[in-house]
Amino acid sequence: MFSIGDYVFNQKTGEIGEVIGFGHQILDSGYTTTLKVLVSQSEDSGRKIVITEDLYSAWTMWSNK
Repeated sequence: MFSIGDYVFNQKTGEIGEVIGFGHQILDSGYTTTLKVLVSQSEDSGRKIVITEDLYSAWTMWSNK
């Protein structure tokens, strides 16, 4: 389970950022949890800071150690 302030890595996009909130998305099978992340490193954006939301299952805990 992720908490606000955790750093996460998106397995699909390669984005890394800090969890700033939670949301949900309606699918055919019901609701699924999403993470709202303040992205600090975005491969496909010229901007330095981006807020993105993706399925909870797309993210893993990130550590730079």
